[in-house]
Amino acid sequence: MKKVVITILIVMSMLILAACNTESASQPSMPSEEGKNESSNNDEGQSSEKDEVFEEKKPEVEEDELKEEEEEVNAAYKVSDDSSIVPLNDEINENVVLLTFDDAPDKYSLEIAETLKSMEANAIFFVNGHFINTPDGEEKLREIHDMGFMIGNHTYNHPLLSSISEEEQKEEIVSLNNRIEEIIGERPKFFRAPNGVNTDNSRQVVQDESMVLMNWTYGYDYFEPYMDKGKLTTAMVTGKGPEVDVPYSLLKPGANLLMHDREWTAAALKDIIDGLRKSGYEMVDPNLIQTN
Repeated sequence: MKKVVITILIVMSMLILAACNTESASQPSMPSEEGKNESSNNDEGQSSEKDEVFEEKKPEVEEDELKEEEEEVNAAYKVSDDSSIVPLNDEINENVVLLTFDDAPDKYSLEIAETLKSMEANAIFFVNGHFINTPDGEEKLREIHDMGFMIGNHTYNHPLLSSISEEEQKEEIVSLNNRIEEIIGERPKFFRAPNGVNTDNSRQVVQDESMVLMNWTYGYDYFEPYMDKGKLTTAMVTGKGPEVDVPYSLLKPGANLLMHDREWTAAALKDIIDGLRKSGYEMVDPNLIQTN
């Protein structure tokens, strides 16, 4: 009997011991303080490495820089000292003219832009600030820009720059650039002074604003004898204005043609473009003109 009891006690002891070992094995082991520190250091190292990877991303290139690089690649012409358009190399077509329209967007700029668009002819619209001071003027400017035409600066109020102070000259130019940028999201790249009259100060402001200064080589629609569709067409296509003492032709490769937001100009434009093309000239795209 004693042997049986002893045997039972031994078996029970073994079962209890086995159960204790199983429970111990199922519990996760706790790291020592040294292990904790080592693990923490490793985690910090991994975090640092990840941060360094993120920091090594290539710097983003500014959009303006990309645009400038693209313009340098695409440029085919430049504006010469006499405001004519000159090819940058001998392989580029020199038989081009530049169409420009001042005093935009008054009454006829949209009609002019639509005619140009329908004839696949490009141009620069030189804007005055007092024409874009109303919602209607703003919308006209947006529409012309959205049609793909270059917008130039013609001063805010169209003053004779030589008759106002240097500070006023700067205000006339810079405030218009700011206003145009508010409306279309871009600052003008070209500047033309009212009456073509610049000063040393206005030239410096234009340079500081990263614009190209240009006047023109000929234009007739602001002379009374040429405020007529037929006469204006003949004058612009031939380059001659005998009624204003220009009996010789000013039409030549690279001519910079001045026109305005006028009723007779809008009426004559289609015939002017047709006539220039028949004479062997293409309308140059202002986007191909070097601006930096």
